[in-house]
Amino acid sequence: MTLTHGNRPLGGEYAPTMLGSRGAYPAPRAAALSGVPLSTVHDWARKDVLVPSISPERVKLWSYADLMGLRIIHWLRHEKEVEDGRLPRTTMSAVKRALGQLAELDMALWTEDVGPSVVVDRAGQVLVRTEPHHEADARQRILDDELDVLSPFPIADGLRGPDLVAPRPRLRIVPGKLGGSPHVVHTRLESQALGALADSGLPSAKIYRLYPDIERPAIDEALDLERQLAHNLRPVAA
Repeated sequence: MTLTHGNRPLGGEYAPTMLGSRGAYPAPRAAALSGVPLSTVHDWARKDVLVPSISPERVKLWSYADLMGLRIIHWLRHEKEVEDGRLPRTTMSAVKRALGQLAELDMALWTEDVGPSVVVDRAGQVLVRTEPHHEADARQRILDDELDVLSPFPIADGLRGPDLVAPRPRLRIVPGKLGGSPHVVHTRLESQALGALADSGLPSAKIYRLYPDIERPAIDEALDLERQLAHNLRPVAA
C-alpha cells in the first residue's frame, strides 16, 4: 500500500501519524456531510463495506476519514457516463486499497487555515496534493478518472455533500477540533448549535443578538449549511 503526497510516497516530514480517528459523527451526520444516503451508510456498515472506525457497535460513530471513504466508495462503485460510452464500476479490491490508504492519512494536515487537497483515481490510489484545498465556492473537480474527495459532492436525487474543509467561506471543518463539527472559523461555535436554535423557532434576528461577536454573514452561512444537511437526510424517492 502506498500513500503519496504530490507525486511521491509519503515519508519523512510527511509520515502519517495515525490520527485518522479524528472526528466523530453519528450515522445521520456522516450521511449528511458525505452526501451519501443514510440508508446506504447503514447498509455498508452492516455488510462490512465501510465499518465506522470510531465506534463500530451500539452508537456507531464514523471518522473524518470515513466521510472521505463514503464518497470514494460511492464514486468508485457507480458506473460513469462518458462521451464515448460508460466506465464500469471499479473493483472492490481497488475500493479496499483506497480505504486502507485513508486509514493512514494524517488528519493534522488540516487546520483552520485549510490544508491540502485529496484525490483518488479509479485504481483506488489516494493522492495528497500539495496545493491548498480550495474553499467551498471553488469549482468542484469530479472528473472521469479522478475524484477531489473534499470538494462538494453531488450524487443522484439532489443530494449534495458540502465541502469537507470549508463548507462555507466563513465555516471550517477541522478533524481535531470539536469532534470534526462544522463551526465558524476561528471560534468554537458549531453550525449545529445555531441550526438547533433556528429549528426551535428562534428567528435569525434573535440569534444574531445571542452572538454579538460573530459576524452575521457567518451565522447565515451556518444556518444555510444546516438546511443543506437536513435536506440530505430526507427520504430518497423510490
